[in-house]
Amino acid sequence: MNQSSQTPWNPGSWKAYATRQQPAYDNPLSVAKVADELATKPPLVSIGEIERLQGALEDAAAGKRFVLQGGDCAECFADCTEASLTSKLKVLLQMSLVLTYATRKPTVRIGRIAGQYAKPRSQEFETADGVELPVYRGDLVNSREPVAELRKPEPSRMLDGYHHAAASLNFIRALIEGGFADLHHPEQWDLSFIEGSTHRKAYRQAMDAIVDSIRFMETIGAAHAIETVRRVDYYASHEALLLPYEEALTRLADNGLYYNFGAHFLWVGYRTAFPESAHIEYLRGIQNPIGIKIGPGSNEDDILTIMDLLDPKHRAGRLTLITRFGETAIEEHLPRIIDRVKQSGHPVVWSCDPMHGNTETTANGLKTRRLDAIFSELEQCFAIHERMDSTLGGVHFELTGDPVTECFGPFGDVQESDLMRCYETACDPRLNGAQALEMAFLLARLLR
Repeated sequence: MNQSSQTPWNPGSWKAYATRQQPAYDNPLSVAKVADELATKPPLVSIGEIERLQGALEDAAAGKRFVLQGGDCAECFADCTEASLTSKLKVLLQMSLVLTYATRKPTVRIGRIAGQYAKPRSQEFETADGVELPVYRGDLVNSREPVAELRKPEPSRMLDGYHHAAASLNFIRALIEGGFADLHHPEQWDLSFIEGSTHRKAYRQAMDAIVDSIRFMETIGAAHAIETVRRVDYYASHEALLLPYEEALTRLADNGLYYNFGAHFLWVGYRTAFPESAHIEYLRGIQNPIGIKIGPGSNEDDILTIMDLLDPKHRAGRLTLITRFGETAIEEHLPRIIDRVKQSGHPVVWSCDPMHGNTETTANGLKTRRLDAIFSELEQCFAIHERMDSTLGGVHFELTGDPVTECFGPFGDVQESDLMRCYETACDPRLNGAQALEMAFLLARLLR
């Protein structure tokens, strides 16, 4: 079917297009029943929040803000706990504090959180203990446990996903509204790894400088400025992958437009971003800001076609292009794509995902990422954008507040021999808190 921004759209029109990365459910009627129930659930986010993010991303496209997007590779329902959510929020707040202090620009905080329960996979099956099983596709679809019956896609998990997302967002909002993010007290964001970090002194200096500035504003009676530091805006995002789930959370608002009320920001993955894609057809009809993952196999003409479908009006802040090439391929691919996008006239936010293109496998079959490769891609990305008179407006990466040992390298205390010490990811390797803070200081230097 020919796809056009002018053809009629509805939340289910994606069914007429090419679908990839969708689970093979045994009973389509069960899927429809669960989707009908989901459609009656209250929204998880509001139009006002979505439009506020749209405005912030418009500023980011103009170089006035910087976007910090991060969180779990694949959220697990079991991680919907006070400790896990608090630690992830703390890491993002710490990183944003470093960036705001260094750049004097507001930071847009977007979490891969409260919905990142489904994952695309490169293979349909995997072998565990000599038994071939359907691959784990995230808690929204099936179980991580290597048991044949539990690996069958289960529609009711979509309801579980909604309720875990609701609980996560409710807790994070309560923290923020309760003053957890108040810049008067950034010391309460500390995690234990701060004391062992090489940047401990620099982080404390940034905190002290911010607190001194706040006290000065209070002294001169700058009431509006003071209020802005008592809370922060925090947005939820996930990959729009499981289309029956996304369709069920899409509603027609009073303004006559459709929104996905399951997240503020959605992105289309590298494996599903192609013309004639069901995912592109779905995303073109909703008003949420949209991200597009771009990698070495992305074709410039296809990218421009997708951009025209998703953003026919060339609206600033509508599209974020998230590049993920790998340290050895970014110089070959990014310049040509920047050039074509500039010619198109689309006012995009450029974001760098230095994680996914740098995944490698150890001799014993463990997926990992080297910090020097991650940092190298990030540094090259900044240099290429500067050389081409473009602006890198954000970063997108996978992190956790837990002391995991999933990525290794010369920065921090994790070497390749340490990986099995605390390797817990449900899919791809993540930065731990100390490594994420290391990245924040690298970003601060690059953004100055």
